[in-house]
Amino acid sequence: MEELITRLIQESIEAKKGLAPYEIKKGAEILIGALKNKHKVLICGNGGSAAEAQHFSAELVGRFEKERTPLPAISLTTDTSNLTAIGNDYGFNQVFSRQVNALGNKDDVLVTLSTSGNSENIIEAVKTALLKEMIVINLLGRDGGKLLKLEKSGSFEKEKIHNMIIKAENTARIQEAHLLIIHIWCKLIENELFKPR
Repeated sequence: MEELITRLIQESIEAKKGLAPYEIKKGAEILIGALKNKHKVLICGNGGSAAEAQHFSAELVGRFEKERTPLPAISLTTDTSNLTAIGNDYGFNQVFSRQVNALGNKDDVLVTLSTSGNSENIIEAVKTALLKEMIVINLLGRDGGKLLKLEKSGSFEKEKIHNMIIKAENTARIQEAHLLIIHIWCKLIENELFKPR
């Protein structure tokens, strides 16, 4: 058992070693710029990534480490009436895009979490956000999947999409790296927006 534990810890470390500080910084700058200019952050994911979307929203609306005013963030994974009504009436692939259409405005940020990059409801949310002239940050895994291909398709302005890919195959290791990125962003956001006067 200890041998397995040691191996899993090492796998998690290896997945995180592949993170590029400049990419994390770019994501933080996008979020900080939007929040400084009174825009909001919408966040979505499925399964464990849905939990991480809620986690990120809670850190922004509540607090991460500093006592401060709340920041505007909404996890699109939490409203069961919306999710079930939209899923029932329009299909599960529309559960996030419909909310993005209702809540998102120009220059708001949509943060998505998808370990495969292939979740149809995330892809639809990204397309809707880009049509609304929002900025999109995708936290992905493996080879980036269809979401990476969406950026390369040239259908949308490239500067509106920022993809961060965890080069790992195991879903849990990818999610662990995504959570580290979220925590780093929270630290950088608080440091930048709530500097001591």
